[in-house]
Amino acid sequence: MAQNAPLMPKQVAVWLIENTMLTFDQIADFCHLHSLEVQTLADEEGLRIAGQNPMNTGELTKEEITRCEGDANARLKISKSDLPEPLMRSKGPRYTPVSKRGDKPDAIAWLLKHHPELADSQIVKLIGTTKNTINNIRNKTHANMINIKPRSPIELGLCRYDELDAAVTKARKKLEKEGKSLPQSEAQIEADMENNADTNKGGFDFSNFLGTGTND
Repeated sequence: MAQNAPLMPKQVAVWLIENTMLTFDQIADFCHLHSLEVQTLADEEGLRIAGQNPMNTGELTKEEITRCEGDANARLKISKSDLPEPLMRSKGPRYTPVSKRGDKPDAIAWLLKHHPELADSQIVKLIGTTKNTINNIRNKTHANMINIKPRSPIELGLCRYDELDAAVTKARKKLEKEGKSLPQSEAQIEADMENNADTNKGGFDFSNFLGTGTND
């Protein structure tokens, strides 16, 4: 919840749309909404939302509304309300829709495989999981380990590219600052093994052991 915003911004916006001459920009600014959101409330969505009079909650006064109705460039100032402040959600794992929660183990496996430099706390923050789950997948003791397939959390929609890139950059800078070398990822090890195998294919000339087709 933004500071100096109504506790129920959309409900207040609906009431202001229906009961005042304020502009959409003024209402959007006061309710901390985008002007297009206010337009949508005015056109259709507001029909499904019951308006709330901000004067009843002490968030606005009649004088303040009147002042801004007379000047389209003026901006509403919220009044001090006697209502209790809403409890702020403490920082923790990000919320993940139920439909995507089953993808988390795959994303964890991918991160452990491709970015071993990431701290567990960073993985927790990136995809909203727990350190216990990460350890179980790292140690291959997860109850569903047999079905876990490493998949990118970006492709799964569990985090954005810029979030992952920022986390990786931060982790690598920390290692550099501590004078530690970057751990080689499982993906890189596998790639190196495949390259070595391809290089060795046909690397030994067996032609000397083949018959020439002539007899002495």
